[in-house]
Amino acid sequence: MGAPVGRSPGGTIDAVIRRPSRTLAWRAAIVCVIVAGAVVLAARASSQAQQPSTVSTQASAWELPRLGGAGNLRLADLHGRPVVVTLFASWCTACRGELPGMAAVSTALKGRVTFAGIDSEETGDGLPMARQYGIDGWPLAIDVGGTQASGLHDALGARGMPVTAFYDSSGRLLTVVSGAIGEDDLRSRILSLYGIAA
Repeated sequence: MGAPVGRSPGGTIDAVIRRPSRTLAWRAAIVCVIVAGAVVLAARASSQAQQPSTVSTQASAWELPRLGGAGNLRLADLHGRPVVVTLFASWCTACRGELPGMAAVSTALKGRVTFAGIDSEETGDGLPMARQYGIDGWPLAIDVGGTQASGLHDALGARGMPVTAFYDSSGRLLTVVSGAIGEDDLRSRILSLYGIAA
């Protein structure tokens, strides 16, 4: 009579069946741990990517996302020279009227006065406009928050568009002008506020 049913030379059939199933169980457990780790890492990366950059729309300490670039632009980054900040929007006809003069004055005062542009109350895309009028070499940012992507605009107490804010070299807000400024008026204001002739 042969070996009893259920037995094999290595032991019971149950023992033979269990060995491969234990190996499969370990492999499955390892795969689960790897997959779970990958899911956790992906979730962390996704949540970090979705977190907005720190921004501020305070009139004397703003930090806004760069227009057409990564990271933020801070008023503090511009300290060291007087700063003229113009708020513009692609839909703003008056902005289109003043930007050529702004660009000309900024070129004349390069190295003495810093010009920056903030795309505010935007309903389209302000970057093509900045390129069209030659201000894309300025530090540029996008306004956020407020009533309609107008946080800094609102904080400056401005009405309408465009808006020009004049800061001294330490970032102190000197004055805000609502409405378009012509080239000659801009030169006069810069001379009276900063003592710099264009």
